Amino acid sequence: MMILQVFLLLVGFLLLVKGADWFVEGAASIAKKMGIPQLVVGLTIVAMGTSMPEAAVSITAAISGNAGITIGNVVGSNIMNILIILGITSVITSVAIQKSTLYYEIPFMIGITVIMMIFGFTDSKITFFESVILCILFIAFLGYLFYMAKKGSPTEEETAKDFPVWKCLLLMVIGGIMVVKGSDFAVDGASYIAKYFGLSDRLIGLTIVAFGTSLPELVTSITAAKKGNVDIAIGNIVGSNIFNILFVIGITGLICDVPFESKFMIDTCVAIGAGVLLWLGTIKHKELRRPCGILMLLCYAGYFAYLCVK
Repeated sequence: MMILQVFLLLVGFLLLVKGADWFVEGAASIAKKMGIPQLVVGLTIVAMGTSMPEAAVSITAAISGNAGITIGNVVGSNIMNILIILGITSVITSVAIQKSTLYYEIPFMIGITVIMMIFGFTDSKITFFESVILCILFIAFLGYLFYMAKKGSPTEEETAKDFPVWKCLLLMVIGGIMVVKGSDFAVDGASYIAKYFGLSDRLIGLTIVAFGTSLPELVTSITAAKKGNVDIAIGNIVGSNIFNILFVIGITGLICDVPFESKFMIDTCVAIGAGVLLWLGTIKHKELRRPCGILMLLCYAGYFAYLCVK
């Protein structure tokens, strides 16, 4: 039975990653046919696409009564995105950072993480009203992205493939189904494994589920690093982290209250610390270099050791 659940967990992650990829391809191609600028597509559809696994897992967990996974999934993914993904990427090659990411987006990411922590600390949960606030901040962030796009902020444009309309729709439908079913498998498998070993939803969300839902960002960043095309890697990761908090937790909290265990305070502080480390590591040279990347990986090793001990 355990082997079957581990297999389902892996299949779930595979469906999540590939499903999100196909959904984004179909949506981006349709947007191209409609004349929507690729910059806007990259800032919205593609950014949402990389957060689809987190959103699908969190919403599925909330509906199935395992909302405790939600905070662990999001916080764990955000920590992993910075300390592991950017850490590994910067060890491979130096990663440049845009001014807007350094001066606006990273501070905003740190700020909303603090807000989430305050919301969770006050009631030991993220309530419906607090989720509405997160959704409003999400809409404001989208407005900022559109403003930056209109302003002509230098951002790499992804070239959407020119598929026939039927193929775009097919990719979106199949991709969406794969994401939904993948999230079902991932949540069920992770929950079973957690209960079997006596692990908490918090731990399983912070580690296994967080790693699985961070796979799109990991694959994208490593591939970009190998191709020497990493000039917006930090912006993509930061944007994904912002989407995870405002969109994933915001939408999940509209469905039901999201439990916030007192232990999550430490994890959220680690997420804030990771954001501050990223900011300090890039502000001097306007890029993330290998020494800081190594420090990030060491910090995550220490954090993982803490999780295992606890």
